[in-house]
Amino acid sequence: MSDTDFEKMSEVDLAYRILTNSGKDNPIFYKDLILEILAKKNKSVQNEAVAISEVYTMINMDSRFQHVGEGKWGLVEWNPPEAKRGRATKKAAISNVDNLDGAEK
Repeated sequence: MSDTDFEKMSEVDLAYRILTNSGKDNPIFYKDLILEILAKKNKSVQNEAVAISEVYTMINMDSRFQHVGEGKWGLVEWNPPEAKRGRATKKAAISNVDNLDGAEK
């Protein structure tokens, strides 16, 4: 991919590409990730802290990214979703209670 392609990408799409290329076992420290984004986009900034804050906010609001601790970011797709308790679980619990009632009769 050429430098002009990176310049046309949004910051979050570029972050996604960078993290995808880094691999599941290599989450990236937020500042390193953002500085790499700014460098690939050849984006000159007057205030680095403001630029980092803006890109960090974009990444934080995008559901593809996940904070993995210690200031590092990875991709949600790297980790399987947690099991959610749903209606079936409640029905099973009620069924178990009904069975207990039946055993006492």
